[in-house]
Amino acid sequence: MSIQAYQNNSVETASPGELTLMLYNGCLKFIKTAKKAIENHDIEKKNTNIQKAQKIIRELMVTMDQDYEVAKDIMRLYDYMNRRLMEANITNDLGILEEVQGLTEEFRDTWKEVILQTRRVQQGEGGRA
Repeated sequence: MSIQAYQNNSVETASPGELTLMLYNGCLKFIKTAKKAIENHDIEKKNTNIQKAQKIIRELMVTMDQDYEVAKDIMRLYDYMNRRLMEANITNDLGILEEVQGLTEEFRDTWKEVILQTRRVQQGEGGRA
């Protein structure tokens, strides 16, 4: 199986929670690549990767379940992150990218913990049947 086929299969068989985790990890990858591009004075690569990170943030915004009160707070943070990425793209500011990377890592780590807790609960319920 090729790497591309494996990656496609991973996405197709992932749960919604795992897909969200993949989005956070992708966003982090693009931010890190953009930081390196700024350091290497590769403006085109920086621009492309910041835009990819922004696209992921916008996807997270569009797909968020608005039925929960916490969603409003998360939406404000996503909007803030998106605006900061725009600013970083214009100013080539590594500090802003560090800030957004930190926020994304916090979301990713929290989300990873939610997935683990959910699995524990599901396995516990499955064992009682």
